[in-house]
Amino acid sequence: MEQNQPSKQVREYIKRDAAQERAFSPAVITQGGRIVWLAGQTVVEDSNGKSLSGDFAGQAREIFLRIGKTLEQAGGTLADIVTMTVSITDARFGDQFTKIRKEIYGDNFPASALITVAGLAKPEMLLEVQAIAVVG
Repeated sequence: MEQNQPSKQVREYIKRDAAQERAFSPAVITQGGRIVWLAGQTVVEDSNGKSLSGDFAGQAREIFLRIGKTLEQAGGTLADIVTMTVSITDARFGDQFTKIRKEIYGDNFPASALITVAGLAKPEMLLEVQAIAVVG
């Protein structure tokens, strides 16, 4: 009797110069693995209870930290994110978000949408990140 072996995950990033500059991939192709649908993550304080009100970079880094912890529980890492939808409350935060995403991902970026919104659940929230990951 032949046993089925778990399939290895394969990932391919479609890259274009303009997209690389803005830290996203036009497409990410996956084969194998489990899909993890991540709820939108926002923060108003860091894990020590320090306020992050008005601190866009602090909120972005804390959000990625928390998403990373959630993915660890699912057997993955931030590198397993294949797409994300990012909502920011001020379009001027876009370049700062791009810089932070480059720090995190190097040059294999998830596909992404970056949307400017009028507001989030609380006035001190400056961004929200929702993502889909493929782990395994």
